[in-house]
Amino acid sequence: MSGGVDSSVAAALLREAGHEVVGVFMRLGSPGDALDELMPGEACERAPVRIGKQGCCSIGDAEDARLVAARLDIPFYVVNFKREFGRIIDHFVAEYDAGRTPNPCVRCNDWLKFGRLHEYAAQVGATAVASGHYARVEPDPASGRLRLLRGVDRGKDQSYVLFGTPADRLSEMLLPVGGMPKSEVRALAERFDLPVFDKPDSQEICFVPNDDYASLVASRSTAGVRPGPIVDASGEVVGEHPGHQHFTIGQRRRVGVAFGRPIYVVSKDPASNTITIGDREDLLAPGCVASQTNWFVEPPEDWRRCDVRIRYNAEPVPAEIRVEGEGEDRRLHARFDERQAAVAPGQAIVCYDDDVVLGGGWIDSASNET
Repeated sequence: MSGGVDSSVAAALLREAGHEVVGVFMRLGSPGDALDELMPGEACERAPVRIGKQGCCSIGDAEDARLVAARLDIPFYVVNFKREFGRIIDHFVAEYDAGRTPNPCVRCNDWLKFGRLHEYAAQVGATAVASGHYARVEPDPASGRLRLLRGVDRGKDQSYVLFGTPADRLSEMLLPVGGMPKSEVRALAERFDLPVFDKPDSQEICFVPNDDYASLVASRSTAGVRPGPIVDASGEVVGEHPGHQHFTIGQRRRVGVAFGRPIYVVSKDPASNTITIGDREDLLAPGCVASQTNWFVEPPEDWRRCDVRIRYNAEPVPAEIRVEGEGEDRRLHARFDERQAAVAPGQAIVCYDDDVVLGGGWIDSASNET
């Protein structure tokens, strides 16, 4: 229970259906509460991280979750995952240092909500972990095998951020609001008389106050954030940037140079601390390669038609995919029907067959495979 309307309604629906429900709030940090205090040996090297007031895990959110639990008359516990959450923040900073663009919300689901929290649930004898994600877990009509599907509300669909969930965890997941639109969820919150029925949705990354991720990276970077050259496609220096970590592939605003036409960040080289700019055409790629894959179906060794999403807020696009290698060495190769802009290393590519999530991986690079 994050203190938001979605997880609150999920708890209310389960309670109404007769389940024995225990509310759990993950304590990740709060304003004025330094994560580094729980990370021995790192406090002298890294600046404290303070969770923003508008995130999904602030002190106010904890109080909202507690009020909802009281209204539903269910037990409520706070679990201290600060140390584990530090791993997500470290990964976030390391990815930017490496010239990649991370998605910490996916990692939080993989490592905490459907990782560490599942372990906690087993310790207290719970049979499943429920959340307010807009996605669905349903059996395949033919085989009976559980599948992960997109949420009914396409504008709120969160199946992308759940792609890394281990397939054997689907039987332990409950997603009560995934089969309804957000408007219905808010109406239910009001019917259940929940105090959060009109609470705004959280938009920011919870550990990046004011959406200023560059300051966070600068305060904790082991590689250092320093000025470097901006070059054009020919390699000519056309300006200076404050640090490659300030930029992501496809970025157009605040690039720092003016050419009289739209200019985009088309590549980053962390080794030389160089940003390369170009036109939108320079951003287009026919495919990509991804690693650290996770699958809910047998990974396709031959080219398979499907739709893919290469960013959380992107629409799925037609493509072909295939997988090479075994185990941890598996590589997902994707060929888009039409070239896609801003294929950013560090983002996830998630593959769909209509509403069904097939699997996905973490983008290593764009490719010229056609």
